[in-house]
Amino acid sequence: MRTLGMDHHRTLFTSLVLVVALLVVFGLTRSTATAANRVSIPDPAVDAKASGQQTVVFAGGCFWGVQAVFQHVKGVVSATAGYSGGSANTAQYEIVSTGETGHAESVKVVFDPAEVSFGQLLKVFFSVAHDPTEVNRQGPDDGTQYRSVIFYSTDEEKNVAQAYIAQLNQAKVFSSQIATQVVPLKAFYPAEAYHQNYATLHPNNPYIAINDAPKVANLKQELPSLYRDK
Repeated sequence: MRTLGMDHHRTLFTSLVLVVALLVVFGLTRSTATAANRVSIPDPAVDAKASGQQTVVFAGGCFWGVQAVFQHVKGVVSATAGYSGGSANTAQYEIVSTGETGHAESVKVVFDPAEVSFGQLLKVFFSVAHDPTEVNRQGPDDGTQYRSVIFYSTDEEKNVAQAYIAQLNQAKVFSSQIATQVVPLKAFYPAEAYHQNYATLHPNNPYIAINDAPKVANLKQELPSLYRDK
């Protein structure tokens, strides 16, 4: 999560001039990402049949935006920003930001399958939460910590995720092949407190307004049956 070479978590955008500059610099990238995150994609041909609360961890760029999207999905009990893919001793933002820990900025989604299926969560993930064709980046953010990953908790989730990726690739829904990794969830480490609910608490932060608020708006517009006001 960097803007103009600086960590956007630390950068304070205090002038309209800088906001406009950001819009210009990232305009093309953002437009491309927005288009990719508003695609109309089919429902999964194969879906999970699990009952009781389930957990899946998604990684798709900055966890601020991914968390915000899933917090607005019906049937989601909780969405927590954090890190997955690396070890416990490197699950710290400053270290993860080096891109050398194996961690991806991730969001743990606890959901009730009686209200929203795993397949429907995948549809949200691929259609509005991020661009699944980008490799080790999302929009203005680059590095392995921003890669696209589904960290599955059960074999059923693995099979459904792999089948859906194959379905979308075969249908050529995206102009490029989906780059999303499907790997087992070994551990999830919650991020620091100041990262939690960041998009909700800081709606006027230019990074949120530019990159993340449109994702929530797209969820409401493209998948209204799954949207809820937080």
